[in-house]
Amino acid sequence: MNIAILCHDRKKELMVQFCIAYCGILAKHSICATNTTGRLVSEATGLPIQLYLSHAHGGSQQIGARIAYNEIDMVLFFSDPQSHDLDADIGYITRLCDQYNIPFATNVATAEMLIHGLARGDLDWRNIVNPKK
Repeated sequence: MNIAILCHDRKKELMVQFCIAYCGILAKHSICATNTTGRLVSEATGLPIQLYLSHAHGGSQQIGARIAYNEIDMVLFFSDPQSHDLDADIGYITRLCDQYNIPFATNVATAEMLIHGLARGDLDWRNIVNPKK
């Protein structure tokens, strides 16, 4: 599965801690991320992560394009409810995930449910809907 990770600045440490905790599960999948988030997670976990531009330079749009091409199977976007960019950032990714039926978490509680489901095989339907060539 292809997993995209993104987060607002005030949630980066939480994302790093989450990825450390679930490194064993994440290691079995392909991960992509915006630049700063991906670099922090990779340095902390040793996971190989395909890095896109930082959010400020269009990284969210790059990941959005992969969602639109049905190349992403899950999105973990830890949002800061106090962020002024909340509507623009989350709205863009949310609409794409809704349109293409991509499991999407905006907080650690939902992300844990998705990760546990991923480990159990609950998301294997993505391989049927979107077979990898």
